[in-house]
Amino acid sequence: MKKFDIPDQYKSPIISKVKAKRKLEDPRKKDFSPTYLDFGTVRFIISRHFGFCYGVENAIEKSYNAIQENPEKRIFLLSQMIHNPEVNNDLLSQGLRFIQDTDGSQLIPWDDITKEDIVIIPAFGTTVEIQELLEQKGIDTLKYNTTCPFVEKVWNRSEKLGELSHTVIIHGKHTHEETKATFSHSKENAPSLVIKDMKEAEILADYILGKISKADFYSSFDGRMSLNFDPEIHLARIGVVNQTTMLATDTQAITDFLRDTMITKYGEANVKEHISDTRDTLCYATNDNQSATLELLNTAADLAIVVGGYNSSNTSHLVELLEPNFPTYFIKNKDEILSDTAIQSFNIHSKELEEKFDFLPEKDPINIIITSGASCPDSAVDAVMQRILDLREASISIDQIAL
Repeated sequence: MKKFDIPDQYKSPIISKVKAKRKLEDPRKKDFSPTYLDFGTVRFIISRHFGFCYGVENAIEKSYNAIQENPEKRIFLLSQMIHNPEVNNDLLSQGLRFIQDTDGSQLIPWDDITKEDIVIIPAFGTTVEIQELLEQKGIDTLKYNTTCPFVEKVWNRSEKLGELSHTVIIHGKHTHEETKATFSHSKENAPSLVIKDMKEAEILADYILGKISKADFYSSFDGRMSLNFDPEIHLARIGVVNQTTMLATDTQAITDFLRDTMITKYGEANVKEHISDTRDTLCYATNDNQSATLELLNTAADLAIVVGGYNSSNTSHLVELLEPNFPTYFIKNKDEILSDTAIQSFNIHSKELEEKFDFLPEKDPINIIITSGASCPDSAVDAVMQRILDLREASISIDQIAL
């Protein structure tokens, strides 16, 4: 796999050593067991897979290249390049500006953007409409297009489904930049619909099996269907694709459920005519990170800390996996650890930052799970670990630790 040139500030002395050793021992990524780092009074249980993925490293490299190669030009990002505040803030500090925020609200009018400007397309990709707008302005949309190749793979699969007269069911959050981009590309080639979860898959099944009316269906999915979507016609042949940051297990469960629905409706002998196998749309990095997190559930830990941006979908799903088993704290960086008793943690359910107390138990050693989202620098994870070690007066050089 290609190696990317990312700024040194995002690299780390501890995590890089851990990852290098695991890669040497397990080059084919078959072992999802965690790494244990024993610092005496603190023992960290580090997920096998976490941190920057291929798509994120590609986006970072191209974005910093744009800065270096165009010192005299204005440089814009369509929106946040990735969902990590440290990376985005550093880019902003170097003069880059966001054209839109993450929900699509306009920050800079399109009329202010000219053909002399550089526009970076983020890792999530962009809609067909925005890409055409940029091209009409004479802006090069290829040189600094950082769309993740695994996102583009979903677009290509959607196109193939359209060629086979299948409707594309997108498992994703319809307000997320990636889902907006995937929906925009998908609807060019096939009837398309966005669903968020199993509850909404059940509504699809109810319509397919004649349990609810067309009016009820339209009410349930208002604003999330392609133009002239007709469930009577378009739900006869379907394929489910994945917003690459969703839980892979949820996507598979939804696909399996809808497959059973088609068996009930059309019979098992005919099911392949009515639902396509789309497991190839799941992102390898999302799968690896989630599989490694599931392996953490088998460990004996006192708490779990997940590091990443609060608007990061893939990171919030790691929290979702861990919190039933451990006291779990979702923090963006080390500054959220206020003291040895207090921490600020983001609640993925209420979408609020909450101050928690006595998060470090009074025991020796403390066993702490550590992981992070795909857009989180390893340096941020290092800093969190060092912050905890400082609070426990257990700072030890990584060279003293047997990996």
